[in-house]
Amino acid sequence: MAQKPSTPKGTRDFNPEQVAKRNYIFNTIKSQFQSFGFQPIETPSFENSDTLMGKYGEEGDRLIFKILNSGNFFYNKKNKIELPSSIEDLKVLSAEDIDTTQRVELNQFTNRISEKALRYDLTVPFARYVVQHQNEIEFPFKRYQIQPVWRADRPQKGRFREFYQCDADVVGSKSLWQEVEFVQLYDNVFSALKLEGTTIKINNRKILSGIAEVIGASDKLIDFTVALDKLDKIGEEKVKEEMLNKGILQSGIDKLQPLFGISGTFQSQIESLKGILSTSEEGKKGIEELSFINDAISALGLKTAKLQLDVTLARGLNYYTGAIYEVAAPEGVKMGSIGGGGRYDDLTGIFGLKDVSGVGISFGLDRICLVLEELDLFPETIAKSTEVLFINFGDKEALFSLKAVKVLRESGINAELYPDAAKMKKQMNYANKRQIPFVVLVGEEEMKNDTYTLKNMNTGEQSNVSLNDLIALVK
Repeated sequence: MAQKPSTPKGTRDFNPEQVAKRNYIFNTIKSQFQSFGFQPIETPSFENSDTLMGKYGEEGDRLIFKILNSGNFFYNKKNKIELPSSIEDLKVLSAEDIDTTQRVELNQFTNRISEKALRYDLTVPFARYVVQHQNEIEFPFKRYQIQPVWRADRPQKGRFREFYQCDADVVGSKSLWQEVEFVQLYDNVFSALKLEGTTIKINNRKILSGIAEVIGASDKLIDFTVALDKLDKIGEEKVKEEMLNKGILQSGIDKLQPLFGISGTFQSQIESLKGILSTSEEGKKGIEELSFINDAISALGLKTAKLQLDVTLARGLNYYTGAIYEVAAPEGVKMGSIGGGGRYDDLTGIFGLKDVSGVGISFGLDRICLVLEELDLFPETIAKSTEVLFINFGDKEALFSLKAVKVLRESGINAELYPDAAKMKKQMNYANKRQIPFVVLVGEEEMKNDTYTLKNMNTGEQSNVSLNDLIALVK
């Protein structure tokens, strides 16, 4: 019995209409990237494991897909790699079956049998690219990259194991004007997609560092930010519980209470933060940076988006050091963030190139697509394919038709000939199912007079026309 075909969990096939919609988003984003002066690059789908591991925090590392080296391997408690003598010798253990010592040994074993991994995002590979090609790059370097990434996450609505990221980054400049431009870039892209009412949430990791300092948890900054980043997903009490489990003292967590209650305008929240962070120099620096960005955007204005300070926004990636962004869909649309990013002061330092600051943002293609579908914002002509189908009555008629098809294509009209001289009804049904608006019939009379019978499939009207008139009518 043949095995029923399926796609791996967390992946999808895309039909022609879906691909057309995705290309519409790709092209819109790409156009805006280019208008802001970004240049395209591409990197391999997989990297050396040591390029990726340790760059995303403990939670991120667990979601990296590792690629098994060629060959068969067997692990035993003596931490040896051997070929199994039989299938019975190969035992798969669950995490619950392995104690801490064995887990360390198993990690060592994994490292020995897997030297490559699928990329988790585009930022770390970009940092590797910058270091590797630093002598060929003019700094500041503005690049955009649109490629798929992979995460061993639990699939759910808007979250997949294989998905595209659309990134734009600038490295080699510490200027806050870059942060201002990224707010404008988000606004331009979503305005071009007719997705009005998006919220660009912003915070600063220096503020989070300052808060950790104030509550006496500077040594647990990562645990603090990872827990805080889950606030909108699991709620205040669960966040506090996670912090407590990570060793943050209850007295420190109690000091966080004013943070959970901050609301109001951008400026009023800034004033509240000044009071909370009055003893933290790092925190005050973060406030200054946010104020600069807000003042600039207030002066420049935004088309359809709004900028909002969210003091609980953390983004749990270790490499962020300054401003951090997250974009929310318009109110009423239940969807996770549709974009995010931030400033990283020394990401390239992990590869040996020190003091090269960068800032970047990413667009969540799949979630944006779901939002546009929910709000019915895709143009009606998005899935436009064949505009004219020539009916096939036989070889002579087909050759005559293909000469016209060639001219139509050169005139920018999508045209095709039905490949088989099948029954008329079958060919017309084909045109209907593919929603082809025009059909052309060519018989003995048409070939004799060098004309074409054009049928409008929407109205049913037919007319006998010259090739030039046919082109004009279809256009």
